[in-house]
Amino acid sequence: MKLTMLINSVIVCASIALLPGIAAAQTGTNNTSNYLKPFNVAFLAYQGYLQDQGIPSASALVFEYQKGSLTANDVVQAAVKANKLPAEVLNDQDYLSAVESQLTSFSRDTAFSSDSSN
Repeated sequence: MKLTMLINSVIVCASIALLPGIAAAQTGTNNTSNYLKPFNVAFLAYQGYLQDQGIPSASALVFEYQKGSLTANDVVQAAVKANKLPAEVLNDQDYLSAVESQLTSFSRDTAFSSDSSN
């Protein structure tokens, strides 16, 4: 009985001592959780929330993206200027690729919508 209590006490003390280090390590590897998801950034642009930063909305956004005159980097830069994202996101290639995927998805959805309306 005393041995069990001693073991439990050691486990609790070790957990308390190690927990801050474990939490810090997890926070460092998951730095994108503190800001908007790529889908949300692309959707904000689509809805017109980045127009003040020069990003067109709705079908104009899709058209400019398809034409190649608008990139995921442009959208992310606009979100940074609008204080929706921190500047370090501009160096996150995974994040930029995810925004690119969302813009491509909007393009496909728009093309599908116009095809199905004929």
